Amino acid sequence: MSPQMKLVAITLDCPDPPALAAFYQQATGLAPHPKSNAEFAGLNGEHGLLIGFQRVDDYRAPSWPGQVVPQQLHICFEVDEDLDDAEARLSALGASTPEHQPHGDKARVLLDPVGHPFCVIRGASAGDGR
Repeated sequence: MSPQMKLVAITLDCPDPPALAAFYQQATGLAPHPKSNAEFAGLNGEHGLLIGFQRVDDYRAPSWPGQVVPQQLHICFEVDEDLDDAEARLSALGASTPEHQPHGDKARVLLDPVGHPFCVIRGASAGDGR
């Protein structure tokens, strides 16, 4: 039997961990990790998953969709609201919307305040709404 692995953390590089953690905390409602600090901040996710944010000197934002500075990963979030409403809410928190949107009406690509791409997709409980 091969060893089993359980995903326990996803960590994003950034210039200001507490600020990026605050953005995602406001966006998701996840609870801040009690040991967050200026070098590493985290949010406690579902099923024990930690979303972490670590300070990197001379941080360079990904140039999505270009590859001058390639994205290392992106995160997808299901939302219980219309994608336009989710985009407006997240933009008010500091997200931006790149011009390139490859998913049509299925998902919306946004960039967090330091440039990491993430997607929001409509959840089943969001209803048809269109």
